[in-house]
Amino acid sequence: MNDIIDVQTSDQKAESLKNIGWISYALHLVVALGAVLPGAQASALLLVIALVIDLVKRGDAQGTWQENHFSWRIRSVIWAGVLYALTSWLWLVFILPGWIAWGIISLWFLYRIVRGMLAMSKNQVVDA
Repeated sequence: MNDIIDVQTSDQKAESLKNIGWISYALHLVVALGAVLPGAQASALLLVIALVIDLVKRGDAQGTWQENHFSWRIRSVIWAGVLYALTSWLWLVFILPGWIAWGIISLWFLYRIVRGMLAMSKNQVVDA
């Protein structure tokens, strides 16, 4: 009987984590699309909310296939932030290269989010 309860609890936890993952991916996607589409700026606050959700809930996903997705999203945000920071000086010196650099970073970020969403829709980890 305890085995049945454990399986149900495990399934509920997995479904809950997946729902949280979809919310986080959706927030990331809104920000990523806003960065790529002209005139569709999304608030960076959405990205911060998604990052906090991922940081808080990552421990709950430890030992599951979804742990990979939490790490994937966190790394995506951190790397994008670092790359934006490293190329921000281009905006002060050369405006066009700044646009190009940030456009490439934004496309890369969008790619990472879509790739993660596709893997999660198949209940798979994201291959690094």
